[in-house]
Amino acid sequence: MSSTPGSRVVVTGATGNVGTSVVRLLSEDPRIESVLGLARRTPEWTPPKTEWTSADLASDRTDLTGRFQGADAVIHLAWAFQPTHDPARTWRTNVLGSIRVFEAAAAAGVRTLVHASSVGAYSPGPKDRMVDESWPTHGWPDAAYCREKAYLERTLDTFEREHPDIRVVRMRPAFLFKRESASEQRRIFGGRFLPGPLARPELLPFLPDIPG
Repeated sequence: MSSTPGSRVVVTGATGNVGTSVVRLLSEDPRIESVLGLARRTPEWTPPKTEWTSADLASDRTDLTGRFQGADAVIHLAWAFQPTHDPARTWRTNVLGSIRVFEAAAAAGVRTLVHASSVGAYSPGPKDRMVDESWPTHGWPDAAYCREKAYLERTLDTFEREHPDIRVVRMRPAFLFKRESASEQRRIFGGRFLPGPLARPELLPFLPDIPG
């Protein structure tokens, strides 16, 4: 993301696995004047040039437009993986909340919108060759995560047509892991009832080895 001296950046999901690293790097960038981190619960950690505010992105009581006023860029990272057994709840947070972020960014006159999509947004592809970013992003219908990511890709298609003056960046990463959020990641992939000691590498000898 390019930025001009004195840029102000707002980060949603700022206390998450990716958000904490993004906020830290922005706070260390001399081109960034200030960072506003949005999260459900504000942390005790406060890096330089950073302020926090609590926000429920899907709630009408949360004034996102006001929080985005004066921002040069909004980096949208907020995403709820749980509860997987309640897709209506994750849809409210992930899809409706994201749409509110997009609309508020436009209303506030933000020039750059960065959205964390996912490799999971891509449609199933061939097994014998690589595909590039032009591959369709219709997701996989059996997975709520993929459906939500794909739906937002279509939402952004319309958003870009209606707001050609806003630069929209869609990131489609694979899973991102880091040591500091290991316990959270264990709960996401192993369930809340997986005992921590069983997650030690030496006790997991049957992980698949997939070439490439």
